[in-house]
Amino acid sequence: MKIVWRRESATVRDVYEDLLQRRKIAYTTVMSALKTLEQKGYLRAKQQERAYVYEPTQPKSQVIRGMVREFVDRVFGGAAKPLVVHLLEDEKLSDADLRAIQRELAGSKK
Repeated sequence: MKIVWRRESATVRDVYEDLLQRRKIAYTTVMSALKTLEQKGYLRAKQQERAYVYEPTQPKSQVIRGMVREFVDRVFGGAAKPLVVHLLEDEKLSDADLRAIQRELAGSKK
């Protein structure tokens, strides 16, 4: 998704070549991932000549919100607290992250 958002539209080949710069990946894996994202409604495909061009169907923030919600539902039974506790226990949140979260919480209570 990040590659498609950055480019605004991309073919399987575009995404594949971008990913290949960072790690070895199969073309068919990229094709399957884009198809799955299309089936979930995150991307739409338009055929141009012999290739499909994928475009995001929703803004990045909306897609991330939906993906996180789906993950929390699937992994944590819909409860966000265990996810946050896990992140805190694993020390994946920096002090700057925690301060930013506190600001967000304070702002949402207004």
